[in-house]
Formats: sequence, structure tokens, C-alpha cells
Amino acid sequence: MSRIVVVGIGADGLAGLGEHARTELATASRIYGSRRQLDLLDGALGGATRHRWPSPLLPALPSLFDGPGDVHVLASGDPLLHGIGTTLIRLFGAERVTVVPHVSAVTLACARMGWAAQQTEVISLVNAEPATALRRGGQAIVLSAGAATPTALAGMLESAGRGDSAFTVLEQLGGPAERRRDSDARRWAREAPADVDDLNVIAVRYRPDERTRFLPDDAFDHDGQITKADIRALTLLALDPRPGQRLWDVGAGAGSIAIEWCRSWGGCTAVAFERDQRRRIRLAGNADALGARVEVRGAAPAALGGAATPDAVFIGGGLTEPGLLSDCLAALPPGGRLIANAVTVESESILARSYSEYGGELRRFHHAQAVPLGSLTTWRAHHPITQWAVTVS
Repeated sequence: MSRIVVVGIGADGLAGLGEHARTELATASRIYGSRRQLDLLDGALGGATRHRWPSPLLPALPSLFDGPGDVHVLASGDPLLHGIGTTLIRLFGAERVTVVPHVSAVTLACARMGWAAQQTEVISLVNAEPATALRRGGQAIVLSAGAATPTALAGMLESAGRGDSAFTVLEQLGGPAERRRDSDARRWAREAPADVDDLNVIAVRYRPDERTRFLPDDAFDHDGQITKADIRALTLLALDPRPGQRLWDVGAGAGSIAIEWCRSWGGCTAVAFERDQRRRIRLAGNADALGARVEVRGAAPAALGGAATPDAVFIGGGLTEPGLLSDCLAALPPGGRLIANAVTVESESILARSYSEYGGELRRFHHAQAVPLGSLTTWRAHHPITQWAVTVS
């Protein structure tokens, strides 16, 4: 079986390649890449035929490399850092794909900024909305989709009250036309230069820095339909999110569970189901403002159809809807987790029956908050929460 050799290349072209990479390209018979990457090769580099990526790319990949002989692929920087190398290994297996990495744009950007790489988040906006790069603190290297990305991101930061964030756009990193422009998000959003290169990354230090493990309730725009912070923490503990997993948040209200899930680990996403249109609009705004990847849908169970398969399901409302609980359980793969919270007698009875039928764990949480009573203090009890947790076998 022919090899697929993925060679990383930087803005400095052939001059920046090591001996291994140059040898691979010199002996290649077919080379695939973008027009910009192919243009970095000079005519003296072997007699390989050069092929631009088809569009759309992903549907063409499974059969694109059919035929005898090795196939070489050009990729930007490190092909395994949000690059084509990861996709090819997923499709063809690591035993068939050889990766020859170059210095990544992230490494170069950290070097230019003087940032420790292990303390810097990497966010890709190549195939994501700018809102997914919003954070409440810290620093990140943001991979751009093109010349318009810095302005779009800067506008989102300003709208989210983070216009003071330090904002540096680094263009053509490692090449002869490398350029750095320092600003803040507010100034860039209002006075963005017109000549930003398509090949750019953005270094952001988010201000104000309000990083917390769990968000306070006032971080969410809500009408009272929200899982409060203390119960939210207990619910996330039961849901046990893991990197790259997807949650269904059913009866999502303000979306606090879905958003906290997305913030918990890299690559976590959520689908939120909410019947009230005003709450759906508010939920989408919360997700954008807090940098969470949440798909917002209508009422469950009707809106469950067609949603991507979840790794976990949280039901915070709607338990009395016929078929909702059974449909959510049926959607989970083996090992998937379902957590349901109830405050009404009717919903509690459904959870009690489910516990008897499926097992799992049934808990009740009582919590109260100290409040003034004249010149003294008393306790104000909140509704007790009954929670059922089960893992699908």
C-alpha cells in the first residue's frame, strides 16, 4: 500500500525545510496542497505533478490517493496541530501516513510574544465562529480563517466587554514578509487596517481577567430559569465531562449547564433544547458571550431528531413530556451518562420509577442561604433537588 507523506512547510518555503522534508519532496511523484503552499515550491524541486486540493475537500479524500506510488501532501506548519495530518490519519491510519512537521505558527507566535507555550491556549477559528474564541481571562493564540478574522474577533471581544484585551496580529510568520501589529481589541475593531494578510494568527491576552472554575449566576442573562451555581457544580460533577465530548442539555433555560460543560475541557460541545423562543435567543447570546460551542434547538422530544449523538444528557426540565426520558436514554451509546434534576412531585415520581427500573443513583439535595431578618439572620430554603444519575450499559 502506498504511503501518504505529509510535509509541513512555513511561510519561508523551501529555505526553512530540513533535510528530511526536502528529500521527501525531491523524490515525490504527486504533491497535493493549497495554491499558496504549492507556490512555495520552486521549479527545480523534482518532476512531481502538483495538484490543488479539490473543493469540497473532505468528501474527496477517501479516494483521492488511489493508485500506485507514494503521495505527498503539503501542510502549513505542524500538520498535526489543527491540520490536515490529523484528518488523514483518522481516514487512513497512522501506519499509512507519515508526518514530517515544520515549526508551527503557534510556536512561532509564542516565541514572538515571549509567552510560555504550556500557559497559552490554542484556538482555531478556521472552521468555527469567532465567538468560540471568547474567554474570561488568560491568553491564547488564535488560528485565523483569513484576513477578516482579526476584525471579527476584535468586534466580538468589544461587544462582550473585553475591548481592553491586548490584541496582536502576526502575519506571514517565519517568512520574509513577516509583520506584527499590536493593538487592543477595541481599537482594532474600530480602526482595523485594510491590508491584513490572509496568513495570520492572533495573540490575545484577555482582559479583564475573571477566570473561575464555575461561573457565577450573574455571568448569565436569565429570567430565573437557571440551574443555580451550587446545584450546577453538583450536576457537572455527576455529568463528569471529558475532553471532546458532547452534551444534550434538555430544558436548557439560560444554558448554564451546557455552557459550563463546554468550558470544562477542550473540544467539549453541547446541543441545548429549549421550548421558549425568548429563552433560546437568550441562551444563544450567553453561549456567544462566554465562548461556548452550543447548538440551540427547540423543544424536546420533537427536536431531538437529527441532533448529533451525545456522550451525556442532562434533563433540567420537561421530564413530564411523554417519551422524553425514554428518547434521551435511547440516544445514548453504551457508557453514556444521563443526569436528570427534578423539583416537582410529578417529575420526582418519574425519576423514582426510572431508578427502580434502570438502577443508577438517586439523590436529594437540600440547600439554604443565609439572609437578613430584621437585624438578625435566618435561613432561606431553596427547593430541594432530586437527582437521578445513570450510565447506559
